[in-house]
Formats: sequence, C-alpha cells, structure tokens
Amino acid sequence: MVSPASAVTVHIDPAGPSAVLACDGRRIHEIPPGSRIHVCKGREAGHLGGLNDQTFTDRLVRKFKLPVHGWRHQRH
Repeated sequence: MVSPASAVTVHIDPAGPSAVLACDGRRIHEIPPGSRIHVCKGREAGHLGGLNDQTFTDRLVRKFKLPVHGWRHQRH
C-alpha cells in the first residue's frame, strides 16, 4: 500500500528474462526485458474487501470463480 499521491515504477532488467504482471490474479501480462511499469492512482477507487455475513472463503470462491465442485458443499 502506498499513498494516493504516490507512484511506483518497476524497471525490468534489459539483460534479464521477461517478467509477468498479474492483476487481480486473473489478468496476466508478459513484460519484455527493458520495460518499465508505472503504477499510479486511477480514476476509480479500488475495494480490497467488505464485511457481510458471508464467510471469507465463500467470498473468495465467488470473487475469483474458484472451481470448488467435488470437494466442497454449497451453502444455501
């Protein structure tokens, strides 16, 4: 976590291998050597989590569309 006024830049070594950028654990992008990734405050606010009466693991399953058939019973 950094302040909303902060920016983070990552430099990928030009002499090294490519890197991988993962966003939300779902969107994956290969980043070639010599690239720079610059991250700053976006136009919309991001939400890290919220509280409700659903269990944390149920929220993870729903949010990330985890394959749970066969090892877990659905809650009603």
